[in-house]
Amino acid sequence: MDFFDVLTMFLGLALFLLGMNLMGNALEKRAGSRIKKILSGLSDKPLKGFLLGAAVTAVIQSSSATTVMVVGFVNSGLMTLRQAIYIIMGANVGTTVTAWILSLSGIQGDSFLLTMLKPTSFTPILAVIGIIFYLFLKNRKRKDTGMILLGFAVLMTGMDIMSGAVSGLKDVPEFANALLLFSNPLFGVLAGTVLTAIIQSSSASVGILQALSSTGTITFGSAIPIIMGQNIGTCVTALLSSIGANKNAKRAAMVHLYFNIIGTVVLLSLFYIANAIFTFPFITQNIDAAGIATVHTSFNLLCTLMLLPFGRGLEKLACLTVREKGANQQAILLDDRLLGTPSVAVERCERITMDMATLSCNAIRNALPLLRSYQSQTAEEVRAMESEADRYEDALGSYLVKLSSTQLNDQDSMSVTELLHLIGDFERISDHAVNLVESAEEITEKKVVFSPEAMEELNTLESAVMEILSLSEQAFCKNDLEAASMVEPLEQVIDDLRDEIKRRHIIRLQKSACTIEHGFVLSDILTNLERVADHCSNVAACLIEAQQHHALDMHDFLSRIKAGGEDFNQRYRQFKVKYALHAPA
Repeated sequence: MDFFDVLTMFLGLALFLLGMNLMGNALEKRAGSRIKKILSGLSDKPLKGFLLGAAVTAVIQSSSATTVMVVGFVNSGLMTLRQAIYIIMGANVGTTVTAWILSLSGIQGDSFLLTMLKPTSFTPILAVIGIIFYLFLKNRKRKDTGMILLGFAVLMTGMDIMSGAVSGLKDVPEFANALLLFSNPLFGVLAGTVLTAIIQSSSASVGILQALSSTGTITFGSAIPIIMGQNIGTCVTALLSSIGANKNAKRAAMVHLYFNIIGTVVLLSLFYIANAIFTFPFITQNIDAAGIATVHTSFNLLCTLMLLPFGRGLEKLACLTVREKGANQQAILLDDRLLGTPSVAVERCERITMDMATLSCNAIRNALPLLRSYQSQTAEEVRAMESEADRYEDALGSYLVKLSSTQLNDQDSMSVTELLHLIGDFERISDHAVNLVESAEEITEKKVVFSPEAMEELNTLESAVMEILSLSEQAFCKNDLEAASMVEPLEQVIDDLRDEIKRRHIIRLQKSACTIEHGFVLSDILTNLERVADHCSNVAACLIEAQQHHALDMHDFLSRIKAGGEDFNQRYRQFKVKYALHAPA
């Protein structure tokens, strides 16, 4: 093996790692909606958590990505530590799929079918299909599929180049002598740990070992401890990810480390004790790519079978390691760790925006009764809600901007745009709640007393506003398009109510039944209630528009709704009757 073989080996390694990265990212994007559905089924049941972890990792081809995701979920309060434990166990098994794919290079046989199963045969076909999908198809999902195929082709090409470059090592005595060191379990585990910690991917380090196995100089005795060390090394990614996270997120990363360390110590000890008693003949035999995949899978399955019943024990061990220090840390609402999985980050933003929507609507609901009976404590609560809504808008706005710069699929990109519109409307609703509080304070300070007619009219308008709030909240939080379609007709009725109440107030003013000062306060209240309805209308229109996959031109869309067909007119008439004002005396 000369200098140029070394350069070729590094070329193969670079292509291998690039292909794995391209394929993993594309798989993650392509499976975004599937990951959302999988995560919606989170459970404390060990077996279900294990299967979820295995499924997600098998889809995105990276246990490191899954465990970093889990750390982010725990840090954000999306997942409990106990749920994380079982998902981490499943991730260790799911990552073994990659090794089996790479082992296809070792298929032997001359028949057409067996020849086609070899990567050197089908990789060119996948590459051609992938480049056609990626360059010539406009559908984003098909482009992602093309990138998956291209990533796989680059990965397998890199694997083939690397295997060919290192084949000359079998004739290098120094390499054979170095491998003898790895027969010592401690050196083997250390070598596997360091290699995986450097490249931060157990799948990649196992692939490198499979490439080296093509030299025919690596034995089972050398490979077994290296593979176990590789499982420990992959924990580095999650440990680095937990820096700056809350205590439970750090505990999740420690669980990953303890799971692999305990599994390695126990299984390696049992293996060598059994070997001392029975003397396994295969220890000195050469291992191939399929053998490495078998050892990798067997270790992770046995480790899971051994530790799955002791999930609570791992939890306690992690809690002993990462102790409570003073007050409990709060879960971080929006964790940058989730940006690595954009579909999950979008899902998290949607949940946080739902909380913001409920908060803003409740602020209005708490503010309206103050117009009749002012309570200073309730007024302060409304102001606190408005401040909280401001914090939500700042955090979500900044996070969504960062999220929009990641590689989003079409659906997630549209969701980000939709959320950026919605958070502004929800924040403004909370602002109007504070404006209503200020009107209530003015009523109390100036001892303003509205006429019975004005109070009756105001009650009708408030009831309509309460309903439009509930409809818009239900439309967004439950994705209820039927509720959304009822918002705009009701908003039009609220506009009519505002105009009619103003007209009647002028008539009472002319009859000296009201004062100009009362009119200023009433006008402020009417303006705020009408604007709350406007923002509810924006929310509903945004949801309907996004559902129809059009650009978000809100004013144009609302105009088209109002000019719409019989459905709008029928609902408008129903609300008109429901919120009709009594004839003036």
